[in-house]
Amino acid sequence: MIYLILFLEFVKVGLFSIGGGLATLPHLYVLAEKYPWFTETELLDMIAVGQSTPGAMGVNIAVFAGFKAGGIFGGVVAAMGIVFPAVVVITIVAKVLEKFRNSKTVDSAFYGIRPAVTAMILVSAWGVIQQTILHSKSTTIVELINWPALALFGVFVYCMLKFKTHPIVYIALAAVIGVFIPF
Repeated sequence: MIYLILFLEFVKVGLFSIGGGLATLPHLYVLAEKYPWFTETELLDMIAVGQSTPGAMGVNIAVFAGFKAGGIFGGVVAAMGIVFPAVVVITIVAKVLEKFRNSKTVDSAFYGIRPAVTAMILVSAWGVIQQTILHSKSTTIVELINWPALALFGVFVYCMLKFKTHPIVYIALAAVIGVFIPF
C-alpha cells in the first residue's frame, strides 16, 4: 500500500510543479506534514543534496523521500510518480504541437502561468530562508537571525557576482562547509 500512496502523491507533485524542482517544494512541505516519510529539516537536506547532485532536483528529492518511506523500491516508485505527469503531457503535446504551434491562446496560457510559477518559487525560497537564516522562536533581532549563515550567504553572493566562477564550485564548497560546520 505504501508504494501506491508514494506513486500517487508524487504524481500530484509532478503534475502541479510546472517550472522545475523549486516549484515542487510547496508540495513537498505538505507531504512532510501529512506523512512521516521525512521532516521539514530533512527536506532542507534533500534540497541541498538535490541541488548539488546531477539530475533533476525534483526527481532527486523524490528518490530520497521514496527511499526513506519504502526502501529502494520506494525510491523507484516515487521517481516514476514524479515524472509520470511530464511524460504524459509531453506525449500529448508532441501529438498536437503542430496544430497549436502558432496559437495565441496557448502562448497566452503559458504567459499567464509564469507569475504563478514565480510565486511558487518565491514562497519556497522564503521557506528555506525561514529555516536556514531566521530563528522563528526568537524574541530579539539579534537572536532572530542566524548570523553565521547570513554571513556565509553574503560571502557566496559577493563571490558569485565578483568572480563569475561556475556555480558548481560554490555548490561543492557549500556542501563541504555544511558537512564540517553545523549552522
